[in-house]
Amino acid sequence: MKVILLMAQTLDGKIGRNPGHFPDWTGKEDKRLFVRITKAAGVLIMGSKTYDTIGGPLPGRKNVVLTRDKSRGSDFPNLVFTGKPPREVLADLQAEGYTTAVLAGGTIVNTLFAREGLIDEIMLTICPLFFGDGIALFSEQVPLELRLLKTETLGSDAILAHYEVIK
Repeated sequence: MKVILLMAQTLDGKIGRNPGHFPDWTGKEDKRLFVRITKAAGVLIMGSKTYDTIGGPLPGRKNVVLTRDKSRGSDFPNLVFTGKPPREVLADLQAEGYTTAVLAGGTIVNTLFAREGLIDEIMLTICPLFFGDGIALFSEQVPLELRLLKTETLGSDAILAHYEVIK
């Protein structure tokens, strides 16, 4: 199963100011890209803080939320809370017929998948902002070697960098 890490970050490498920072700073073009890529994959994986920041399941795709809180449950058919490790989550999704999953953060979930070598591509929107302090793409060092596949301009000021993870 192919896993695409799809994130936006500032020029100083921050994906948010704090865990509850709503990503309204990324621009319309990045939002359109996010919808297009996640709907094409059909499934989106995120952590519970990211899910809580969004405020609900995103329509038109399966939302998988990694959490350690076993009391969390869902009344939505497209929302699943799970405490399973990344490999099991991907195996379950593959058994359901998915071939691609989009990883949408946050920093801890990104790191869990990166440490296990499960990320195949990274699509990173680089926004023309500096936060100074904030949350990094990963919560610890993860040795990833990347090969640039392409770059494109999103809107007038943002850049999309699309990488393949070399394994």
